[in-house]
Amino acid sequence: MSTTTVLRMRGIARSYQVGPERLEVLTNVDLDVQRGEWVAIVGASGSGKSTLLNIMGLLDRPDAGRYELGGVPASSLDDTSRTLARNQMIGFVFQQFNLLPRTDAIDDVATPLLYARVPRRERMERAAAALQAVGLGDRLYHTPTELSGGQIQRVAIARALVTNPTIILADEPTGNLDAASGVEVLGLFEALHAQGSTIVMITHDMDIAARADRQLRLEMGRLTDIERARSGAHRPSG
Repeated sequence: MSTTTVLRMRGIARSYQVGPERLEVLTNVDLDVQRGEWVAIVGASGSGKSTLLNIMGLLDRPDAGRYELGGVPASSLDDTSRTLARNQMIGFVFQQFNLLPRTDAIDDVATPLLYARVPRRERMERAAAALQAVGLGDRLYHTPTELSGGQIQRVAIARALVTNPTIILADEPTGNLDAASGVEVLGLFEALHAQGSTIVMITHDMDIAARADRQLRLEMGRLTDIERARSGAHRPSG
């Protein structure tokens, strides 16, 4: 069966100036993610996981290396094209939810479609369908203060899904949830994966990472395949 590479990184490097010193965060990162694959990236705090996800999400630019999303080199995109690609190709799920505090769930979920200039009726229909897909069809007009933590994160996931993105990028999506809500949200990611969604998830929890197709570790600025590392084979991740 043929596969389609959704995301490809080669030789990605990123550093930041911290006082008089240059801090190397990512060094020669290689990664391929195939359509329909769920990849988990684990690492300690400060290992560069969020920096890597920001580059994947076109929120940051590498100092060196090549990044392709959907076969398009990110370096070829100007600021307007990057914004368009983020809105149309990438679904973000953050630890902090980032919902609009006094906005109904359906309007919050429809926000990416507003930016894409989708007509209002279609926006509402698609937002309602996305909320239905995450089990919140009866919470369309609830604000965040009327929802549990797990329900709020499901609204955030619906917002990520509403544009039918090429890839979902999730940064510690259960980090602010209690155990029961975390299990509920992970079950939703498993269902999305079973339906063919492509997911890259950042986590510090190996039990969560174990649910993915592939587990990678970010350490000392480099990505390694955890299973290959255990077997003693150190090959690029992809």
